[in-house]
Formats: sequence, structure tokens, C-alpha cells
Amino acid sequence: MLVLLPPSEGKASGGTGAPLDAGTLSLPGLAAAREAVLAELVDLCAGDEEKAREVLGLSQGLRGEVAKNAGLREAAALPAGELYTGVLYEALGLADLPAAARALAERTLLVFSGLWGAVRVGDRIPSYRCSMGVRLPGLGALGAYWREPMAQVMPKAAGDGLVLDLRSAAYAAAWKPKGELAGRTATVRVLHAQVVDGVEKRSVVSHFNKATKGRLVRDLLVAGARPAGPAELVEVLRGLGYVVEGEAPARGGRAWALDVVVTQIH
Repeated sequence: MLVLLPPSEGKASGGTGAPLDAGTLSLPGLAAAREAVLAELVDLCAGDEEKAREVLGLSQGLRGEVAKNAGLREAAALPAGELYTGVLYEALGLADLPAAARALAERTLLVFSGLWGAVRVGDRIPSYRCSMGVRLPGLGALGAYWREPMAQVMPKAAGDGLVLDLRSAAYAAAWKPKGELAGRTATVRVLHAQVVDGVEKRSVVSHFNKATKGRLVRDLLVAGARPAGPAELVEVLRGLGYVVEGEAPARGGRAWALDVVVTQIH
């Protein structure tokens, strides 16, 4: 099983640890592409601050992120699983997973990133600000830039098992499973169901969508679940108490689209 996650804008401070050692990152086939993005981002942020803010889509209140990016090569790094602090990662709770579940997380979770392409939760990276929606002056839109490098490394990373794709649309743009691999990929949408005037209505709630995905991954890890494909994933999730709707796509070479339906938002 391989679980694809988005990053989070919320990030912890790197503290006083050692700086980035790019040669230690997972998916070494992305090394050249990572260096190209890192070099342009650092140069951009070490130059005209206003231009950098505009390119990165940062408000005046976030101008400190520009200086942080300029110092990425010297900044302290920490494991990606500790760096990302957003809603999904709070619900996932990597820090207090049982040892076996934590080991499974380090083997199966892959976090997509505008700067790094994709990293595992044990990879040490510095705090940064560069979303997949950014268009760098020299490299262009990062979602498009990463497609070719990702196409080279992701099929091998996916192996021959299930791919559980929990990425947001911006990060899904960097790599889309194709062919046989798409057929063993499942995407998940979280829907909030509530009855209004006797009629059930369903909606997507962003915060709760992220939190539920975090809890879902945590439950899979704690259970030691390793479903071989989307159909088995549905049964595993139902066994864990989730209400899951979805069926095999009508045409081959397409991912399964699963809905996890919840009635309480928390």
C-alpha cells in the first residue's frame, strides 16, 4: 500500500538541528528536479522581496516566509512527519502512533510538495513556503513541472499494491496514475450528511475533510491494514466503522472514487 498525502501550509520550526542533506531524501530519481526548484526558489527569495511575495502569493503579514525561503540551504531540518502541522497531520498523530504503526507509516506514506516533489515522513527537510500552485519565473507552474520527473519514479514507488490517493487537486496535478496502476488506485472524498426538513443533504467541509482523512489513515496504520486493492480497502474501512460508498469504475484504467460519509463534524 502507498498513501499519497498533500502537505500543509502550517509547519513547525526546524529548531537547531542539522540542515538539509538532499542526498538522503527518498525517491532519489527526483534529485535533479528538486535541486532546480530549490535553486530558483532560494535565488528568487534572496532578491526582490516584493517580487518573491507576488510569485508565492503571500500577504504582507507573511513576508517573513520570503526570508525563510532564502535561507533554506542553511536552515535546520526535521522529519517531514514532524514538520507538517495542519489539520490532516494533527488528526493523523504520527508522534504517538504505536511503534509498529509508525514503522508502517514510514514505509507507506508519501507527502507531495511543490518544492520537494514528494518525500516520505521520515525524510528531513527544512520549513519552507512553496505550494504546488506556484509558477516560478524560470520553471513555470510547478504542478506541470513535476509531471515528467514524477512519471519516472512513481510507478516503482507504487509497487504492485493499492495506491490510496488523498491529495488535493493542486497536488494531484503533479502525477496521475495511468493504466493498470490507475485501476488499483482509490481516491477518497469525505461527505457530511445531514437531514434538513426530512431530506438528507450532503456537502464537503474542508476542515472536516482533512481531519477525517487523517483519522482514516491513522486507523489503517494502527490496524496494520495492507489492503491489496480498492475493493479490499472498502471492506477494511467498513470493518473499521466507516461508511464507504463506491464501486469499480465502468472503464478500465481509471481510479476508484470512494465517498466516506459522516454525520458528525469534529
